[in-house]
Amino acid sequence: MTFTIEAFQFHVLPMRTRFPFKYGIASMSALPHLFVTADLVVDGKAVSGIASEGLPPKWFTKDPDTPFEVDLAEMIAVIQNASRIARLAAEKETGFFAWWQNLYAEQTNWAQVKAVPPLLANLGVSLTERAVLDGLCKALGQPLHAVLRSDVLGIDLGAVREELRGLRVSDVIAPQPLARLFARHTVGLGDPLTAADGTLDDGLPYTLEENIRAYGLRYFKIKVCGKPETDLPRLREITRIITANCPDGFHATLDGNEQFDDLASFRDFYATLSADSALAPLFQRLLLIEQPLHRSKALNEDVADTLRSWTDGPGMIIDESDGSLADLPRALDLGYRGTSHKNCKGIVKGIANAALLQKRTPVIRGGPLLSGEDLANVGPVALLQDLSIMALLGITHVERNGHHYFRGLSMHSSATQDAMLQQHAGLYHRHAEGFATLRIENGSLDLQSVNAAPFGCGITLDVTPFEPLNAWIKRGGMGEM
Repeated sequence: MTFTIEAFQFHVLPMRTRFPFKYGIASMSALPHLFVTADLVVDGKAVSGIASEGLPPKWFTKDPDTPFEVDLAEMIAVIQNASRIARLAAEKETGFFAWWQNLYAEQTNWAQVKAVPPLLANLGVSLTERAVLDGLCKALGQPLHAVLRSDVLGIDLGAVREELRGLRVSDVIAPQPLARLFARHTVGLGDPLTAADGTLDDGLPYTLEENIRAYGLRYFKIKVCGKPETDLPRLREITRIITANCPDGFHATLDGNEQFDDLASFRDFYATLSADSALAPLFQRLLLIEQPLHRSKALNEDVADTLRSWTDGPGMIIDESDGSLADLPRALDLGYRGTSHKNCKGIVKGIANAALLQKRTPVIRGGPLLSGEDLANVGPVALLQDLSIMALLGITHVERNGHHYFRGLSMHSSATQDAMLQQHAGLYHRHAEGFATLRIENGSLDLQSVNAAPFGCGITLDVTPFEPLNAWIKRGGMGEM
């Protein structure tokens, strides 16, 4: 299977949230959603692939002193550079895996020269990788799961990481992608919990109580700010609400949002919370802790002593610290139990991470953890591609919050919404007010149509109504965010 890349096209759809999403040092009320179209020639046949991503403030880089438009310009530069490398790599390498290796290596070299952190650099790799994979799946007329199992892409896990030598992709991914998975609901730092916190009249559930009742939620991701005087009363109320509204039980994860500079401080914080009797139902059902340490400290050598001595501690994973291929092996050596998967961190990288966790299962105390996390993904492309990967990796519950912070697919045309309702009748439904929105029933999502599509989406998206990226930049669109 050979391919060349004729061109990349970039279009922007500005989006505004229903209400602010507060996480860590950021509070997101708007962001540009970027669509990347790859015009390919696959075995002599012209085909287009697509990928998309919302570009959120203060996640890929967490510098409190830079304005969002500066961060946004850096994100766009990273993506454009990756597309340049991707086109050149396709002239040298005609197979997917060799092309990906070239892309990853050259983007890494460029990032090191420019002092761009790996997490941000690989956003560019991931978007171009996803657009190309979408095009290749369309050319083959097969869903991604089948393409990966057939090995037509030639992915050599041993060439990604030496210790994976002998493992094949088909050994790592699920025999069949999951038909359903549970949505793990984000409780952001500023999210309303009950009607006493206010109301929002836009047709969708607003408070935590409303969301549990509307969607039948059973899994939750709860963000903490790292200050007991703030977190304790809020967590008590969250625990009360969840316990009262989930009579059949629930599960939860805590997101530390990089709020701590050393693990000893987090251990003290955790001891304070877990000793509170009102939080006992929460801590009895706690699945893992996500990224409590700032990314600049999370993989330091001194972390190992605390993790190894904390024998009764919670399972802990990295998230923002998982920027390069070297980071998960380092984290496991230090005593972390795993990482998160988000498509923005890469598809081949995500599969290699799953393979590494499988390989090291016997030596990971308490067993490996691979969580599914969110970056406020919305359809019709980013969300579905992300769900496609979660399903084939066998991740049974995944953080979903795009439908919570955005009003379904209401930012898209009626034609696009109608196409999604027809193509993905199990995943989307028409709201009483006319717009398409995610269907979550008994806390879970129906992925059958996602798994059957080439790479999740399954519709031909017309990007011409969206603004070309260069035109958006020239008219000052970045300043509008």
